[in-house]
Amino acid sequence: MLTLPEQFGQIDIYLFDQLLKGRISPGMRILDAGCGSGRNLVYLLREGYEVRGVDSDAQAVENVRALARKLAPALPSSNFRTEAVEQMSFEDGWADAVISNTVLHLAGDDAQFEAMMRESWRVLKPGGLFFCRLASTIGMENQFERIRGRRFLSPDGAERYLVDEALLNSLAQRLGGELAEPLKTTVVQNQRSMTTWVMRKKPL
Repeated sequence: MLTLPEQFGQIDIYLFDQLLKGRISPGMRILDAGCGSGRNLVYLLREGYEVRGVDSDAQAVENVRALARKLAPALPSSNFRTEAVEQMSFEDGWADAVISNTVLHLAGDDAQFEAMMRESWRVLKPGGLFFCRLASTIGMENQFERIRGRRFLSPDGAERYLVDEALLNSLAQRLGGELAEPLKTTVVQNQRSMTTWVMRKKPL
């Protein structure tokens, strides 16, 4: 019998929550936009989901390909590509669900953030699920040092692009998305603030 780490890897607990709620279910096509070394893909690969992923780190993509060869050998290596999230080569509307886990807050400025968001949305089919975890100012509004624009220095010493509730609501409206559940924010001992943003792309 597999242990939980063997079955699920180091999956984000809030993504695991979406599995438990049935929003990500067998037969769905999944894109991990900024997949890293595949921490969120172990279960999906093992269970036969059609999975694709991109990351700008070539070594991370090689690690994901090796993981896929072990857990889902039928998947072509071309499903995992060394690409920037804002310049993905996958076709429009391919994915039933797009995962964007701790990626968008790496944006250098508004233009890059919007491009990353637009591309993730483009690849998502109408009615599809967008799962995002990203850093925000929510719950810690007065505890960041602004560097420029939406780039802030957090108490934990990291520089990130930080969103707030108004921006997320505005983006949802502009993109044609609706919340699948209320925004949920975790404040990590007043060092950083992480928000879970889950939307559905409105059907055409």
